[in-house]
Amino acid sequence: MDIHVVEPGETIYSIAELYGVSAMRLIQDNGLMEPYNLVTGQTIVIVYPEQTYTVQEGDTLESIANANGITLLQLMRNNPFLSDREFIYPGETLVISYKNSKINVSTNGYTNPFMDRGTLRKTLPFLTYISIFGYRTTTDAEIIGIDDTEIIQIAREYGVAPIMLLSTVTGQGIGNIEAVYSILYNEELMDRHIDNILTIFRTKGYYGLNLTLQYLNTENTQVYVDYITKLVERLNREGYLVFITLSPNIIFNANEITFERIDYSAIGRLVNGITLLSYNWGYSYGAPAPVTSVFLLRQFYEYAVTLIAPEKIFMGIPLMGYDWELPYIVGISRARSLTYDNAIALAGEVGATIQFDEVSQTPYFEYVENLSGVPIPHIVWFIDARSIDALMELVPEFGFQGIGIWNIMYYFAQLWLIVNSQYEIETINERDVNISS
Repeated sequence: MDIHVVEPGETIYSIAELYGVSAMRLIQDNGLMEPYNLVTGQTIVIVYPEQTYTVQEGDTLESIANANGITLLQLMRNNPFLSDREFIYPGETLVISYKNSKINVSTNGYTNPFMDRGTLRKTLPFLTYISIFGYRTTTDAEIIGIDDTEIIQIAREYGVAPIMLLSTVTGQGIGNIEAVYSILYNEELMDRHIDNILTIFRTKGYYGLNLTLQYLNTENTQVYVDYITKLVERLNREGYLVFITLSPNIIFNANEITFERIDYSAIGRLVNGITLLSYNWGYSYGAPAPVTSVFLLRQFYEYAVTLIAPEKIFMGIPLMGYDWELPYIVGISRARSLTYDNAIALAGEVGATIQFDEVSQTPYFEYVENLSGVPIPHIVWFIDARSIDALMELVPEFGFQGIGIWNIMYYFAQLWLIVNSQYEIETINERDVNISS
């Protein structure tokens, strides 16, 4: 695999010629929205398949998969543009396999149940688990449900394990600390909460639970452990897995990294997996900063793996970028979130050159917006193929189970191209799983 950074004057054709590949394949693989108007500093991923197949008259996807000894899902994963197609055409080239030289990884994608179905079907071939957001816990241990029947059904059709993501946020998206502590410090409510979770599992067909832990700190760790001990024992006994999503508070200030040194060891021993997903860099109300930082994450993970078995850790990868107006004003400024494709399109519109921060391994650019003759400076931080590649290198470095993607509501072509071509994505064989239907 190569990652090419677009230089001034380059075109998709000159880049394709440079690497000896098809321009159309580069466009398809990278999901390029404006392939003929590339932005200086933009990344193009070039992959080299191990085996390809040229479509013949009368071929179908099923016949091609069968003839080459792969599943239909593998064929769709290696050629995701097929999800947008109704037909295949004689003469076009399909990827049969990549020579994955690195480790197996599990992938967990976070989404809402109303995810666009086309995007969902395009993404599912790359997933081991899909965590479906929307269930909320109330102060009396009841669980407010969602309309998730269809997305669960589709996930299972693709052999992806649906996971119920449960939080204590309110309908307005605000953390409900009263709900957290009412359950943690009341054994009757604790039992009722677990009963309600199991009732949902038995009727909906979930594979397991992904619990977001809010307000976890050094003072209340033990009560969380008490609850999770009971939760895991009951859910595992009935064949369900339990995952935890944590958002560690990582701060970089004056060339020093600080984070609350919570003892995750007991929780790590209990659960089947933990996603460590930090929102503390780039986010809507925060100061302008990289969306993520490989430099800071490596230091945090060096601490985390002393407490949690690395094979239980999912490395969280946030996908959204942010556009800030400058100057930033604490408590007033709010960044506009945007996808990778939005960021590239914006850079093209304003004529910006994309820069790259080597420390965090993230791209950024600056531009000036004129509002009624007043110049308003902006800075945009996001992630690109270089960021994804650098983050993915941490998985084999630390021996992690896999990655947790926040979120998969839009299809990020370069992410899945890098993961699929360089790693073997693990899948769930539901015939071997004790799961209610």
